[in-house]
Amino acid sequence: MEEDIHIPSHIKLLNDENLRLDGRKLDELRSIKLEVGVLSRADGSAYIEQGKSKILAAVYGPRELHPRHLAQPDEALLQCIYRMATFSVEERKSPAPSRRETELSKVITEALAPAVFLKYFPRASIDVYIQVIQADGGTRCSSITAASLALADAGIPLRDLVAACAAGKIDGKIALDLNDVEDKGGQADLPVAIMPRKNLTTLIQMDGFMTNEEFVQAYELAVKGCQKIYEMQREILIQKYINIQDEASEEEEETQNNGG
Repeated sequence: MEEDIHIPSHIKLLNDENLRLDGRKLDELRSIKLEVGVLSRADGSAYIEQGKSKILAAVYGPRELHPRHLAQPDEALLQCIYRMATFSVEERKSPAPSRRETELSKVITEALAPAVFLKYFPRASIDVYIQVIQADGGTRCSSITAASLALADAGIPLRDLVAACAAGKIDGKIALDLNDVEDKGGQADLPVAIMPRKNLTTLIQMDGFMTNEEFVQAYELAVKGCQKIYEMQREILIQKYINIQDEASEEEEETQNNGG
């Protein structure tokens, strides 16, 4: 019989200089990589790497809703489906949808819905599929960030992009963008999603315990993280359309040269 593996109830997550296990400062985001238009058969798509977490988001629609009895006469139905690949975590996950995946699908939908002009597409469906390829903490927030980009890439009219980031409490200190070890070994986690231009919060949840002062500090830190991610979202979208414009100009120039 194999021996049970005992995980310490508390791991020291900060050194004497308040640096974390991955070398980050308390107010520092993990490294982030964003891409859009990564799936050719989706109407819009995006990919995010945040630390070791890797997530794909694909958008289909607006399109006819099936089954039709779910259609809403005055607006579109936004449906987000969050799934984790069986190989995305250390111990193989069951391929069947878990209770947590169902919950996060609902949470992500509610975080994105305020940004989408759903009334433009009555009786239609806008479907967002999110696949976690590798999970290392913060997948809820990373999924919202990627899904928002995918909606924009699909040309869905938005009031604003939605950017998401979490703050938490580790070794009694408030820290930004917890990874998996910090999330499991810390005392609290506070995911936040915002529409920065509208100055609106679309998601706020908390797991764990904080004082009132710590909660305010964590929320303000999470909002700062969201604002940094929002600028990255804007830059990647702007760069995409600059590239499209450059390609169109090159094609036009080539056509003129061939015609000449």
